[in-house]
Amino acid sequence: MKHFELFLLSFIPIFVAVDAIGNIPLFVSLVQGTTKAQRHKIIANSITTATSVAVVFMLAGKWVLNLLGITIQDFQIAGGLLLFVIAAKLLLPGGGKTSLVNSHEKDLGVFPLGTPLITGPAVLTTTLMMLDSYGIVATFVSLVLNMLIVWITLVKADNIMKILGEGGTRAFAKIMYILLAAISIMMIRRGILGVFVR
Repeated sequence: MKHFELFLLSFIPIFVAVDAIGNIPLFVSLVQGTTKAQRHKIIANSITTATSVAVVFMLAGKWVLNLLGITIQDFQIAGGLLLFVIAAKLLLPGGGKTSLVNSHEKDLGVFPLGTPLITGPAVLTTTLMMLDSYGIVATFVSLVLNMLIVWITLVKADNIMKILGEGGTRAFAKIMYILLAAISIMMIRRGILGVFVR
């Protein structure tokens, strides 16, 4: 039960940061005019890129912080502030992930889908925080499962859009951004408390 609780506690923030449903409208607009085979290749490339970037950062991120003399509390505060700014920009009118997109890129799977759309600053920061709080096993399993969810949502993107509609997916994304803002405040609070407790 303890292991399941750790997994759940690490899974939810990563799920919020990844925002699988919120990525669907942009994905659909980016792959318009592509064949089914091309679309599946783009999805495979995007998931491979997103997972690789997240895992490398998860494994090497802490080492880089130690090398620079940055404590985990410093990173919690800075990461929390960054997440809050990202969430605020996405929530405010005129904001959104469309600013990340350049449809002229040849390899959509790598950029902008793989990174920064699926694995962006929010996912990288959250993953490192979950690693410190809940351990490598829970964080890694949560990350891989979230990438599997993204893969399913992209494969079934057209069906999900038909069910939820563009308005529904945007509304779901807004809820995720609010949760992301709340998680960022929690991270800042933990970081500040950690500084005083040391």
